[in-house]
Amino acid sequence: MAMFGPSIMTVFTSRWKALWWSAGVLLTAYCSVPSAEETAADAKEQAQSAKDAQQAADALKSLNNPQSTSNQD
Repeated sequence: MAMFGPSIMTVFTSRWKALWWSAGVLLTAYCSVPSAEETAADAKEQAQSAKDAQQAADALKSLNNPQSTSNQD
């Protein structure tokens, strides 16, 4: 059976180097995944921001378009 690429024994020249490399990969993965509490808090903040933005847009719309629309060209 022929294998493609280098054998697993030649990928890392030292066990210690392989250990440090794998520790770095695991640390990167651990640091880049957010916690569940952080994700839930972000979702609440985004929902509140969207609600505030909609209220601001509605306020601007009511200022720009007065209730009486009889003065249109």
